[in-house]
Amino acid sequence: MGDEVKIDSQTFHHRLSNLTSAWKTDKRSNNDALFGGVGSFIVLMGKTEETTNYQKTNSMHYWLLGYEFPATLMVFTPDALWIVTTAKKAKHLEGLKGGKIPIEILSRTKDAEQNAKHFEACLDLVKKSGKKLGVLAKEAPSGPFVEEWKKAFGDAAKDIEEVDITPALSIAALAVKDEAELRNVRDSARASAGIMTEFFVEEMSEVLDEEKKVTHKQLSDKIDRKLDEPKFFQNLKSKLSADFDTQQLDFIYGPVVQSGGTYDLKITAQPDENNLHAGIIIAGLGLRYKSYSSMVARTYLVDPNDAIESNYKLLLSIHEAIIKEAREGIALKDLYNKAISLIRSSKRPELEKHFVKSAGAGIGLETKDTVLAINAKNNRLLKDGMTLYISTGFADVENPKPQDKKSKTYSLAITDTIRIRRDDSVVFTNGAAADTGSVCFFFKDEEEEPQPKKQTKKDPKVGAVAASNITKTKLRAERTTQVDEGAEARRREHQKELGQKKQQEGLSTYSEAVGDENGVTQKKFKKFESYKRDNQFPSKVKELAIVVDEKASTIVLPIYGRPVPFHIQTVKNASKTDEGEWAFLRINLLSPGQGVGRKDDQPFEDPTAQFVRSFTFRSRDSDRFEAIADQITNLRKAAVRREQEKKELEDVVEQDKLVEVRNRKPNRLDAVYPRPALDGKRVSGEVEIHQNGLRYMDHRGSKIDILFSNVKHLFFQPCTHELIVIIHVHLKNPIMIGKKKAKDVQFYREATDMQFDETGNRKRKHRYGDEEEFEQEQQERRQRAQLDKHFKRFAEDIQVAARDEGWGVDIPFRELGFNGVPNRSNVFMQPTADCLVQLTEPPFTVLTLEEIEIAHLERVQFGLKNFDMVFVFKDFQRPPCHINTIPVESLEPVKEWLDSINIAYCEGPLNLNWSTIMKTITSDPHQFFVDGGWSFLAAESDDEDNADEEDEESAFEMSDEELAAAGDESSEDDSDFDDDASADEGSEVSDEESGGEDWDELERKAKKKDREGGLEDEDKDKGRKKKR
Repeated sequence: MGDEVKIDSQTFHHRLSNLTSAWKTDKRSNNDALFGGVGSFIVLMGKTEETTNYQKTNSMHYWLLGYEFPATLMVFTPDALWIVTTAKKAKHLEGLKGGKIPIEILSRTKDAEQNAKHFEACLDLVKKSGKKLGVLAKEAPSGPFVEEWKKAFGDAAKDIEEVDITPALSIAALAVKDEAELRNVRDSARASAGIMTEFFVEEMSEVLDEEKKVTHKQLSDKIDRKLDEPKFFQNLKSKLSADFDTQQLDFIYGPVVQSGGTYDLKITAQPDENNLHAGIIIAGLGLRYKSYSSMVARTYLVDPNDAIESNYKLLLSIHEAIIKEAREGIALKDLYNKAISLIRSSKRPELEKHFVKSAGAGIGLETKDTVLAINAKNNRLLKDGMTLYISTGFADVENPKPQDKKSKTYSLAITDTIRIRRDDSVVFTNGAAADTGSVCFFFKDEEEEPQPKKQTKKDPKVGAVAASNITKTKLRAERTTQVDEGAEARRREHQKELGQKKQQEGLSTYSEAVGDENGVTQKKFKKFESYKRDNQFPSKVKELAIVVDEKASTIVLPIYGRPVPFHIQTVKNASKTDEGEWAFLRINLLSPGQGVGRKDDQPFEDPTAQFVRSFTFRSRDSDRFEAIADQITNLRKAAVRREQEKKELEDVVEQDKLVEVRNRKPNRLDAVYPRPALDGKRVSGEVEIHQNGLRYMDHRGSKIDILFSNVKHLFFQPCTHELIVIIHVHLKNPIMIGKKKAKDVQFYREATDMQFDETGNRKRKHRYGDEEEFEQEQQERRQRAQLDKHFKRFAEDIQVAARDEGWGVDIPFRELGFNGVPNRSNVFMQPTADCLVQLTEPPFTVLTLEEIEIAHLERVQFGLKNFDMVFVFKDFQRPPCHINTIPVESLEPVKEWLDSINIAYCEGPLNLNWSTIMKTITSDPHQFFVDGGWSFLAAESDDEDNADEEDEESAFEMSDEELAAAGDESSEDDSDFDDDASADEGSEVSDEESGGEDWDELERKAKKKDREGGLEDEDKDKGRKKKR
């Protein structure tokens, strides 16, 4: 055990205190029901053994100390803890002394007599504590240390009664986990689910699709090797903690792949050498992260018949019912009995004999804690903070319609890792979908056609293209007549469902399981090091003068006769002032609590610490102080500039090397221009497809390499209604192109070139006649079509070369597009199957639809010609994306598009302050969803609608007396309104207008005034001049 061992003293004492408190409470209140009346208990560890499964002894060591201490004896009493271990290990334990509970550490040496006295002292402590001693009866440690203890204990065992405290340690210590433990279990579970969905499913599909012969052992080994790829876990869709360390991951179960009629649903199952069989495939694995375990298992159905699919749906409903029922206060046997009752009440009650005898157990430091086993006899109650694995399954069921010899019997299994809460449970492995749509695969030709049709009928709302999105007019006056009331009602109902789903997802994702932080990165106190040794100080410090060391980015100040270094990052500013013959140099330092705005990012590391805020020095040498102040200011500016550059480039990745194609000529697309341009110059070059990426190169030798593993989306945009044809690559992580980072790389060619024809000859400058103009248009149309075909084929070739990456060519739907301002200029936004893009003008816009949490439409009110749209991302740390000034004619199509792709949206009359809203959400996402989540946006729009209705209703009001009087008047005048009412009304208007002058009269008066002013003669003269 090396010097790197660091035991968390605070965690140790906190957990030890909780254990002893539970022990004392059991003695006082429960009549020793849990601990069995023991006065003390021991945890004895012998030599270490290589095993993936922890026992209670290992678990107690990890729970208290964070490490295993072989050849160690722990004696626990309600008031003290004695530890017997080697001298080397004792040094690491010395720092635990001084806590609430006294700790006695006895160091073993080579002196056998001294070692025997240590054991005698422990036995005396046991005897003083009572006649009952708690032991871990089912565990059998081995080694010389254990033998010595057994020999010493054998002589005193006559007066001591041994009691098994295995259940007590499970319930009082290990079962209920704190925040740090829950976070480790969650990360372990998400990593397990990520391997299952984002690697195994793809590998399995490829093997089945290409009909490869791969054994279960080979496939399991391939999954096992995935732990050696840190990048895989960094790119998982299920987010892991920011400080996730792949070096602390290890398999504790499997990976196990089973198929072909031979199945073992126990966690001790091992993969065999049989080939993967296209039928029922069960895959299971378990990971341990920072000593905490999780498990996940899924059954994949390849071309299943109706009976198998029906049985799987029954198993899934049982599995979900158990998870729904699991909460604080529920007995474990009730969960198992719930499953049995569902089977008995189903259409297949005979499946009860095939159901597993245990539907799971506790999980955490131990892979399987049988004290919390889910079976028909376990009366123990669940508590908030416990973690379980739920494992349901049917074993060896007879297949009524086997497709071959290996399909005569089959098994089904589903396993998830969950966390118990007061009112419900949280599924940590929900990243691995278990619904039939995710686990059923159809490869047979006769079943390929009906499958998509069936899916289309199930959910007609889902799809990137909605035919009703195309507007028939651009006139705002006519737009309102196109609103389909039925479609609006359908959208409202669907949006209500989406809103409820978002609320449930938010509560499960940002649960109390992860504590108050909920994934929010906490600011840390920054520490800087100027010098590691005294001899690194500048030589001028001997003069006890102020020294600015630019090389070390440090200012050395003379304080009480000693040179004290201050890193420039701790300096706020420096200023020099003159007062009489003296010059004063003031150096202000950064300290917590100094600022009051958003720039105050200095957290308190220690609330009791004291900070120096400023130093003031006095001298008669004003010029020197002026030079020092300038040096400090320049050094500070340089440090800030370096920090900004570092922050700007922190997400830039250094790609692996491009593997070039050697044995053949690479597929090439020439005469294309890149964006962003290399060195800021527009130079054409060619793009080549190599083994693991793309390479662009121009005639100067400048190149851009893009690896397929770093590509997030690939787009092809034809030149229809555009001046250029585009192949656009959107990256997962930015790369450096020249001196700038870029997350979008584009290769394009201009669609028309009026200067040259296809043969390269210069065209005539002048064309005459409609026929030649028509011929030119036809020629341009053919060139555009040929160019689109050429670029699309190249994009498809890229997709084929990167088929292992899981992305394809995405083409924008222009008919669904709309104008908007995502950055500075008004551009045409176009949806694709997976994104919303603008690829024509830089800066480009690419929004991945899967990453969008909700859309909010702002400034939606009568009379405005435009509205704005805001996209809030699932990653709340990411600022929302605004698309402004969208024409109101696009409002209905945008709503229909958002609804068709299952994005929840709201609308409101005003622009919201999203920076404040997101700051509130990220501070406590769990509380945000507890308070209703995004419903406040819908409530705002509802309030506005209600206000409008009230305004309309209150526009005209009459009292009862006025209403009665109006009724009397109308009854008296009924005879006035006959068939000629309109004619009478018209004549009445004519009579009113007859009182004024008609147009002829007004014209005569105007001519008279013109004659009096001489204007008429001028008009006649002008007429004569024109005739001449």
